[in-house]
Formats: sequence, C-alpha cells, structure tokens
Amino acid sequence: MTDSYSATIFADGTAHLVSPDGVHELDGTGVEGARQIVVERLIRAARAAGEPLLAITTDPDGRYDLRVHPSGEIDVLEPDAADPAPQAVSVPVPAAAPAASVVPAPSSDAPQPPAAVAVVEAPRPQRDDPRTSSAPAPVRTEPTPAEPVAAAPAPAPPARSEAAVVRTAPVETPAPRRSLRETSFLVAEPAPQVATRGLRGLLAKAGLRVEPSPAEQAERADINTVSQHWPGKRTVAVVNRKGGANKTPTVACLAAVFARYGGAGVVAWDNNESQGTLGWRTVQGPHSSTVLDVLRDSDVLLSPSAESARLAAYLHHQPEDRYDVLRSDEDDQGDHEIAGNEVDVAHSVLARYYRLIIMDSGNTSRAQNWRRMIDLTQQLVVPATTMEDRAEAARLTLETLSRRDEHSARLAERAVVVISQWKADDRSEAERLADGFRPFVREVVTVPFDPALKAGVIRYDALQAATQRAWLAAAAAVARGL
Repeated sequence: MTDSYSATIFADGTAHLVSPDGVHELDGTGVEGARQIVVERLIRAARAAGEPLLAITTDPDGRYDLRVHPSGEIDVLEPDAADPAPQAVSVPVPAAAPAASVVPAPSSDAPQPPAAVAVVEAPRPQRDDPRTSSAPAPVRTEPTPAEPVAAAPAPAPPARSEAAVVRTAPVETPAPRRSLRETSFLVAEPAPQVATRGLRGLLAKAGLRVEPSPAEQAERADINTVSQHWPGKRTVAVVNRKGGANKTPTVACLAAVFARYGGAGVVAWDNNESQGTLGWRTVQGPHSSTVLDVLRDSDVLLSPSAESARLAAYLHHQPEDRYDVLRSDEDDQGDHEIAGNEVDVAHSVLARYYRLIIMDSGNTSRAQNWRRMIDLTQQLVVPATTMEDRAEAARLTLETLSRRDEHSARLAERAVVVISQWKADDRSEAERLADGFRPFVREVVTVPFDPALKAGVIRYDALQAATQRAWLAAAAAVARGL
C-alpha cells in the first residue's frame, strides 16, 4: 500500500491535494468539478505506484476515507468500532457461483422420529380345514422404535409369530391450499437508495452502489414531507408586527417549495389591510385584479356552476414556481380596508379551489383582517431577520398571541420561526437568535444571506443552493405542523 493522500474540497470549487511530493492547489467548476479532478488525480497516482493508495477527502458533505486502485475502482472505507482496520463497503465484485449444498449425515445421538407401523393379522383358518382346527388366535404386535445407526451390526430381531410387522414411510400431510387473495407478486421491500450528490454520487455514477450521505437522506426526507397532500384545505399565516421582517419573501419561498414538490393547489394571499408588497415581489398576470375583485364576484366564484379556470382572471400565476398570488388592494387613491367578514368570504373562495393557502399579513395585530386570519390558521410562521428590532418584534408577536385566546396560544406554541441573515457575515447572529427562540416554539430554521431575496421579483431558481436547501427545511418544518 502506498503512502496516504488527503484532499480538501471547498464550496467555491477549489481544492488542496496533499501527496507525498507536496501540496497541489486545484481549481474546478464548482464542488462537483473539484471532486472529479481530485478523483482523477488519485487514480493516476495509484496507477503510477502500481498498487492501491489510501486517501482522506473532506468536502462540504463531510469526510470520506477511500482506497483507490490502479484499475480505477474506489472503495469507500468505514472505520469499525471493534476493529481499527477500516472495512470496504460497496465493492463491486463478480458474482460467484453458489456453493454446493451439503447435508450432514444424521448423528446417532440425535433423536429419530418413530417409524410408522402397520399391523397385519395372520389369515383366518377355514372351519372345514382340519389342519387349522387348533390354530391360535390372531396376535397383534407392538410397534418398535426406529433402529439406531451404529458401527456394530444390529442384533437379530427375535422370532415373530405369523403376525408380520411392516414398516412404511411417514405419511406427509399435504399443505393447505392458499387463496389467491393471500398471494402477491409485488415486491414488498423498497428499492435500495443510491447516492446522487457529492462524492458519493460521483462514485455511484461510476458503477459503485453507494448509499446517500446523511445530508442527502435528510434532504430526501424533507422533500417527501412537503410533497404530501392533506385531506382538506390548510391555511398558513406568516406574521410579524414589524415591517421589513422578511414576511413577503417568506411567503413567496414557502409557496414555491410546496408548489414545486407537492404539485398544484397552492396560493399566496396578501392579506394586508390596505396595500401590501407581495404583488410587487411576484410575477403579474395579464390583468390587475386584486382581492377586491374576488370579493365583488364572490357569488359567481362560489356558485355550483363555477369552474376553476375562472380564477385566472383574478389571480396571478407564477409560471416558474407554479403557485398563484392573490394581491391586496393596490389603488393608491382608495381607502378600503379589508374587514373580518371579507376575510371569511375571500378565504371561502380560495379554499374551494386550493389545498394550501399561505397568507401574508400587515403590521397591525389589532386590525380585523389580521385577527380573523389567525382564527382561520392551522400553522403559524413568524419570520425575522438578524436585525435585533425585527427579532424583538417577532417575540412580541408571539407573546401577544399567547395571551389572546386558546387557539392563538396553541398557534404560538407550535409556531415555526424563520431567521434570515440580513448580511452575509450574520451567521453567528442568526444562530444566537435561533437559540433564543427554540425553547418557546416548535421549530426554528435559519436562512443564509442571498442577494436574490433583497429586491425585485422572487424566483426560486435564482436562489443559491444553500438558500434553497434552507427554505426546503423551513417548508418541511411547516408541513410537520399541518
């Protein structure tokens, strides 16, 4: 075995490869490109040495111990707690012929099953035959146990009468006939999972059966959680009494995740009492309809003959992210404030056509539409940023709800708090605030800084990979409460 190698792959696509002849700085196209370059270098080194080499690689997905063969095959090694020597897993080997079955001879000490015994009576004599006038009565013999297997010959059996003992093979009882209803040809076991991400995914593409990393398994679990449908509509309210707390981006990102993975039937509703910003941060349809138009035509939209296609004239579809938006009133000259009973009407319309309603909100917790929104909610989401006043407003919002009534208190206790980094270097501050909220709510998720969320139309594909993963985790946290 040659000397060990080590490689560190960074998130920006660069890598450091430490070999016996020095340190090599490598540059790839992203993390995947850097992994490919490192693997190719290790294979070349093994071929040059003419024997396998050991390598320790570290990348954003974790650490991997590898044995690289000159043939290009790579073993993923896992340390065994009982044996300090690593063990190779998922090594491709040719299929071997099955070994011949060997059946051991029965031991003389093992108990033998009793032999089946048939008792045969001697023929009855005829009354007219004088030779049989004094014949004895038929004799019934007792069954004898099976003869043991021994090295010495068995003693000769004692003389028998005319009654003969005949040994027969045990009679096998036929198995009961199964019903077709009890039979299935479907495979009950799920198909084994294969890695698709990171270095494990690269090895899987090369033909090795490598399981997903814990990070990839967690991501798949979150996708499965947000993909589910519920028996009946669900309503999520996104609230914070302070403006600029990231409410609108939270609504847009959650709606995009649920729609992308769970299919159609997701609507984002700007329930600001007057003019909100959700319409400004999302794609506008070929009209300018708002919630006021839905309220005006609610009788038609709720009629038995109404069709879902009618909603295209009132809601704004997001082509890339697959959810719809109901805008708030955007008339600068208007003075209409949404009342509590109007929230009921608009909610009835949306609940008829959508399985999931995610509501944006204003900043006034005393407003009628705000309070009625809470009454209709099954899951509360409280966003905040790493700016202290936004986090403090989130705390006060939860406190207000915890004292309002039983339903609101339950929502506050089971809330999901989402802390978004206001600046790129706010990671430690985000974790500090998250730790402060965790004892009081069900789950807390932190979201990294992303310039695509700062301004303009929010599109999920424009977010960085780490940001998308964080919003998937946030949506899964919300789904667990539905």
